[in-house]
Amino acid sequence: MADHVGPVWLVEEGIAEHRALLIRDAQVEAARLDWPGSLAAGQTVDAKLISRASGSSRGTLRLENGEEALVSGLPRDATEGAMIRAEITRAMIGEAGRGKRAQARPSDLSLKPAPKLAERLIASGLPVSVVHRLPGGEWDNILADAWQGEVSFAGGTLVISPTPAMTLIDIDGTLAPRALALAAIPAIARSIRLFDLAGSIGVDFPTLPDKADRRAVDTALAGALGDWRHERTAMNGFGFVQLVSRLEGPSILQRIAADPAGAAARQVLRRAGHITEPGAILLSLHPRVRAAISADWERELAVRTGRELRWHTDPALALEAGFAQAVPR
Repeated sequence: MADHVGPVWLVEEGIAEHRALLIRDAQVEAARLDWPGSLAAGQTVDAKLISRASGSSRGTLRLENGEEALVSGLPRDATEGAMIRAEITRAMIGEAGRGKRAQARPSDLSLKPAPKLAERLIASGLPVSVVHRLPGGEWDNILADAWQGEVSFAGGTLVISPTPAMTLIDIDGTLAPRALALAAIPAIARSIRLFDLAGSIGVDFPTLPDKADRRAVDTALAGALGDWRHERTAMNGFGFVQLVSRLEGPSILQRIAADPAGAAARQVLRRAGHITEPGAILLSLHPRVRAAISADWERELAVRTGRELRWHTDPALALEAGFAQAVPR
């Protein structure tokens, strides 16, 4: 990895996907993932109010493209059928088989398109650099862990599962309960940042009957998450801790869980786009992943690479196992 002394966000703007890594002292500290094209926090839109319960300040908006958002804080005179200007406060959170609609609030701001990932990161106050390719294999490592939903640490494993209610982190290992709980904390803190977890997060630590042990875990967790804005509960008698932070969009885990074929398609397009060897590009992938690649994405890959593209589908491949290689023309 290049030697970045700094904190700096490095952003790679790929086909249908923008990726970012926060590099500090040449180490990856956090990651972000964005799929442009849908409503995003910070966007201002005009939309039709299609439903509103009598006396409620909440309702549902529909944009011209058919996408819907839940709106809160409606003025009393806003009636169904009226056009409402609204600021998007949270992107849609996709889930397997369904999705939570985007959230919005009425606004007097000028119309504004969805900010790109780099623009949102600039607002964080840290320097941002758009690069052709993220350094090293760090992004691939993060994606591999996200696909598995597992993170190993010395003495145990985290199993991280997005659910409709919250993201759950379960801790498993062979250490004694207190030692296992304390050993898991650095991995929990790192996973929250690398997978961009937010909203409601439940951590299921080993049960610790001794209050002093629970206080020790609470103190260690507070220290590990000191620079991450959130609220949390103290560990209860069953070892459960809830973390809550501001949610503006889906985590990396939620994106993969909601659309695994789409996530895999973007992943293999990235691999193809970074091939440097001469020749045509052969993409080998699962049929579902091939079906998820739109004609626009295919054309963009051809333009970016200037290469002939060839396709091979294999149902025996795992969705995330697609690969690209240079072959003779």
